[in-house]
Amino acid sequence: MPQGELRTADPSLVELYKKLHANPELSFREVETSKLMADELRALGFTVTEGLGDDWVREKAMKDIGQVLPGVGGYGVVGVFENGRGPTILIRADMDGLPVPDQTGFEFASTIVSQTWTGVESPVMHACAHDIHMTVWVGTARRLVAEADKWKGTLVMIAQPAEEIGLGAQAMLADGLYSDFPLPDYNLALHVSAGAPAGVINYSSGYALANVDSVDITVKGAGGHGAYPHTTRDPILIASHIVTALQSLVSRNTNPLESAVVTVGSFKAGAKHNIIPDEAELLITVRSYDDKTRQMLLDGITRIAEGTAAAFGAPEPEITVESDYTPATYNDPELTKRAMAAVARKLGEGNVRSVPPVMGGEDFSQFARTDEEVPGVIFWLGAVDPDKYAASQIDGMPLPSLHSPLFGPDYDPAIATGVEAMTTAAIDLFKE
Repeated sequence: MPQGELRTADPSLVELYKKLHANPELSFREVETSKLMADELRALGFTVTEGLGDDWVREKAMKDIGQVLPGVGGYGVVGVFENGRGPTILIRADMDGLPVPDQTGFEFASTIVSQTWTGVESPVMHACAHDIHMTVWVGTARRLVAEADKWKGTLVMIAQPAEEIGLGAQAMLADGLYSDFPLPDYNLALHVSAGAPAGVINYSSGYALANVDSVDITVKGAGGHGAYPHTTRDPILIASHIVTALQSLVSRNTNPLESAVVTVGSFKAGAKHNIIPDEAELLITVRSYDDKTRQMLLDGITRIAEGTAAAFGAPEPEITVESDYTPATYNDPELTKRAMAAVARKLGEGNVRSVPPVMGGEDFSQFARTDEEVPGVIFWLGAVDPDKYAASQIDGMPLPSLHSPLFGPDYDPAIATGVEAMTTAAIDLFKE
């Protein structure tokens, strides 16, 4: 495909995309979405499983949302298609939407309102383009079955729940994904890019996405009247010093050749001008790539918070590191090189580009962080209208990002390119 030339998708896939976009479902609530994905696979002759229930999943579901989830890792779907002797390849798509209002202006924009598993009612939208991921996944399954004479092996298609809260991959693995189904030789996935034009594939070799940790700090103090601060231990002042000192973890404790982010996303304290409160709360996101840097940052946050509180004569703060973190996604270099070379031959060298890794997170990483150590690669699918992308490069105006209510992808050529890229990569690996 010459650079700049756009493909168009099968009309039935475009209709499927519109249906998915108009009917998003939140994490661990993908009831109808999972049924639709399962039906698509059954129609193609896959052996489909939806009904496992591991203790990990049941306990997590009962604790967090008060119900038992029926699928593989919640509402997950696994389809297996055997086509002779050869490699086993797993292709994954994620299904959940986000609690974001749809402001795309599409005539098929979502009007769905639902409740998150933490009890917050919100409009729902596929603001991270999982609707495109699923549509490409279905299109790839159709192509691989239709072109079964071109490859030999076992194809495992999984539709994963709850990527947006970082729990879906863990749930599917705990539910027997690698023990009750064919163990893959390779894992493949894609993710839409809101910063690349439709028709383009981007990829990173090695680290592609980051470790994502959440840390909560409750700074303790002794409140009182704002006119008499000497009679208090001001938690706002203490927390402010902590916020400032945390930045030294990146500037002075992290190797300049490594990458790290420590961002305080929320600072809550007090209720009135002249009252010094008893507590201040900090909510922090921590990003890194390698595990050593991750541990250094987490240890450093604890050290700084406790040390700062002690310096001000305040009680020890409460520090909570969320246990369900998202590990860094590592694209196996050899697999990445081979798969992306095949895609480049199909789409044209100018349409397949190596790019730097990002500090976003993706729980696709979990599928490689098991005892089986299955190599995987996730690549970026450009989804911005090429004219809008070109204009943004000239005038510097930012494009709507993923998770924005305004993110409306150029879905037709993006879907077509995604199906071509994923199908090509899979067939090349099946020829091993």
